[in-house]
Amino acid sequence: MPSLDVLGQRIRHFRQQRGFTLEELGEQVGVTASQLSLVENGKREAKISLLNALTESLDVDMAELLDRTPPSPRAALEQRWKESVSEPLFHSLGISPPRITRSTADDVLETLTGLYGEIHQREQQALATPEEARRANTELRLRMREANNYLPDLETLAEDLVGVSGHQSGAITHREVQLMAKSLGFDIVHANDLPKTARSVTDLENGRIYLPPASIPGGHGLRSMALQAMAHLLLKHRVPQTYEEFLQQRLEINYFAAACLMPKTQAVDFLRDAKKQRNIAVEDFRDAFGVTHEAASLRFTNLATEFLDIRLHFLRVGDDGGVYKAYENDGLRLPTDVTGATEGQIVCRHWSARQAFARTNRTTEYYQYTDTPEGTFWESTQIGTGSADEFSITVGAAFDDAKWFRGRDTTERTHSSCPELECCRRPEADMSAKWSGKAWTSARLQAHTLSPLHGGTFPGVSDVELFEFLERHEQPDEPVN
Repeated sequence: MPSLDVLGQRIRHFRQQRGFTLEELGEQVGVTASQLSLVENGKREAKISLLNALTESLDVDMAELLDRTPPSPRAALEQRWKESVSEPLFHSLGISPPRITRSTADDVLETLTGLYGEIHQREQQALATPEEARRANTELRLRMREANNYLPDLETLAEDLVGVSGHQSGAITHREVQLMAKSLGFDIVHANDLPKTARSVTDLENGRIYLPPASIPGGHGLRSMALQAMAHLLLKHRVPQTYEEFLQQRLEINYFAAACLMPKTQAVDFLRDAKKQRNIAVEDFRDAFGVTHEAASLRFTNLATEFLDIRLHFLRVGDDGGVYKAYENDGLRLPTDVTGATEGQIVCRHWSARQAFARTNRTTEYYQYTDTPEGTFWESTQIGTGSADEFSITVGAAFDDAKWFRGRDTTERTHSSCPELECCRRPEADMSAKWSGKAWTSARLQAHTLSPLHGGTFPGVSDVELFEFLERHEQPDEPVN
């Protein structure tokens, strides 16, 4: 089935080829000229009955009408241009696309599409070298979006394994995880000399799963590692042959471990009860199952749409504003590069994921509404600390679904127009005029080694942050004796 735009182009092509006006063809197929015009312009989907009538009136086969290719070189140019101006890269240029009409010359349209194609190609060439990994990760994220981040087969597999441990309620214990491993014919052994690059090692010959000797008391680290190792066994994974296969396996074992630590039946009951009370909070979900805030947030994305009819988004963002992980099915436009990848892209400074870093009290979640070009979103953000830097974990939903969450009464509200440069990535004109060419800086090594460096004059450094720093420190401090 072609896109609505291409289908409309093909209908118009055959109509004009047969010499029909919109009114004449509309009368033959039983619709008004205005309705037929909407179909030809790709703004309305044609019903099967209308398609059948069109094939008869235009004397064309259904297969020919539904061909996915534009009907002429001009139509192909128009389609390329329409797709180009809808891309995030074009929006980031900050220019309004010229209006293309039938009187627009073909060579003008060719020039426009050619210029944008060159910009697109140069942006692709500027990406970091492991492009295969980024593209594979993007494709995987989009597939999970289509599935609402829910994998029923893994849910069933996890519930079956949890069942053999005799677990009833609350947090999964280390003993119960050991019983699960026993049921598969494996013992869990703690070793302090694991390879530095390995989280766990499974000895298939002797039936042992080796884990590090210690973790955060009561945390889910060791339990999750053990369950991930068991997932490889249950899913009969082979040694990955491609990066795409590696990422798919990693997603599956992480999903399986989370589904064991927060079993579907218990987790859904807990969340449904919280929804009835209009008091959903990730921190409560986290505490009920003894997991990290990030694990609870990701697990919430697995279940929210399928069982609570809530669409949402998730972000893990570093203190430099770069995206580590992201997911959405609620319509929020995530920051992406030209390939659609989110990893390493910079989140708008006005989003909750970055606003929360400015708080002094970080023991509880931070709540905020953000107005965006796609609508208003409510968000809840918790700050965490990694081995080196801080990061934020955000779960959010569209405004209409905020009513189910604790924190919906927040008065914190910001406005974001990203990906427009004027939103937060371009310094104010007077500040830029004042400081441009009068400073030098060196970028901090990016944590996202697979991502391109972002910034302005100096790669990896934001002009906005650089100039704001200079403004704050324009007056010299008192000399130190």
